[in-house]
Amino acid sequence: MRFGLFGRKERPESQALVQIKAWVKELSGVSDETVVSANEIICADPSCPGAETVILLMEPGRATRALKVSLAAEEVTRDDIAAAIAADHADKAS
Repeated sequence: MRFGLFGRKERPESQALVQIKAWVKELSGVSDETVVSANEIICADPSCPGAETVILLMEPGRATRALKVSLAAEEVTRDDIAAAIAADHADKAS
């Protein structure tokens, strides 16, 4: 599949990102209709943490939620996902 003017090809999703999405679905209790997206972002700005994993939860009829883990996707653990979900719930409660 080709996109845009530069002919960017879609890359296969890494096993780490597939696992992260599975943990998010398992631990967050979202519905089957919820789309979970996970991406590793590399920031060259010195104020950035370097590699960061950003997870989007797109639930029908609700605003998209973003979870962030300040680790490369390969380093993220199930406990990191649980902590990110807990932080999201705490933010919504306050």
